[in-house]
Amino acid sequence: MMLDDRIVPYLQMAGLYYLARLNESWFRLNEPLDVAYHIGLPIDGQYVSGCLTDFPQYIEGGRPPWVWFDELLGVLPHVNCIDKFTVKCTWFEEMFSELPQGANEETIRRYARAYMMMLLSMQLFGDKLGTRLHIRWLPYIARLEDIGQYSWGSTALSWLYRCMCRVANKNAVKLAGPLQLLQSWIFWRFPGFQPDGYDVFHWPLASR
Repeated sequence: MMLDDRIVPYLQMAGLYYLARLNESWFRLNEPLDVAYHIGLPIDGQYVSGCLTDFPQYIEGGRPPWVWFDELLGVLPHVNCIDKFTVKCTWFEEMFSELPQGANEETIRRYARAYMMMLLSMQLFGDKLGTRLHIRWLPYIARLEDIGQYSWGSTALSWLYRCMCRVANKNAVKLAGPLQLLQSWIFWRFPGFQPDGYDVFHWPLASR
């Protein structure tokens, strides 16, 4: 998905702008502050929580999840693209690939929500396959003015820990999670692994 300048104010409001910019380039890792330095995510604020199976209880008014999806994003995926509470990423990328010229404010907000869903599902909290996007983020993207109040940095760090514990299993063959964070930390702590040009300082650190 393209990062359109018109949705940047919403990404900044959500605290996800620097994470979005990392798309354009590809610690003691035990403190949320490391996450702030490396990928620019907020580390203060409300906690992010929610069970995958129980997330519909957080939907306003008790509406079915896909009804709320339609209200927030203005379109429903084809039934072949849906599997329980997940959507094919290819559908998301095709539907929201480019924000139309002359789009009104409501359309811009919908594209901003879609972009945030992709960031959260693919860059921060993705699974090993990376082919589907879970709609559990609907309660967070519903109110764009409030999403920046959450501690996405500490949540990403917790998720990375969990993924690293899972990959320690002898039967595991792939690592999921916010790997840009792990990669940036490795380059910062082990200079011998740094690619050319990495010694030039930029913020966040992972954007180098």
